[in-house]
Amino acid sequence: MLSKKQARNFFLGGTFVTFLVFIGLTIYSLSSANDQTNKEKMTAAVVRGKELWETNNCMGCHTLLGEGAYYAPELTKVLDRRGAGYIKAALMSPVPWQPSGRKMVAYNMSEAEANDMVAFFEWIGKIDLNGFDRIVSPLAKRRAANK
Repeated sequence: MLSKKQARNFFLGGTFVTFLVFIGLTIYSLSSANDQTNKEKMTAAVVRGKELWETNNCMGCHTLLGEGAYYAPELTKVLDRRGAGYIKAALMSPVPWQPSGRKMVAYNMSEAEANDMVAFFEWIGKIDLNGFDRIVSPLAKRRAANK
């Protein structure tokens, strides 16, 4: 059984050690050696593509880096799966795009806008995902098989 003084010292010591561990992990996480964002390759086209992604509410149907809705396919590595031509055709289509029975809005983007979206998807696709892409691919295959 601990006395009040021992319990207080145990609490303060544990709090101090936990605080030091937290500060150490924060510094480690924020160090440039651990940066996996690919931000050095961010171009103006990538920024415009991200703005198009947000203004068109693409996340309302699609997921990107595992975040978003699950109505339509995950787009983190979409260029690896479909290629730039397919993406541009879908985005530039004047009529609703309907692959796999699900209808995508007809964005009727200009070629410049579609190129910006492709640049954004290319940049996103090169982010170090720590194995996330190995998880997404089987899920996408399972969903396609269940249709």
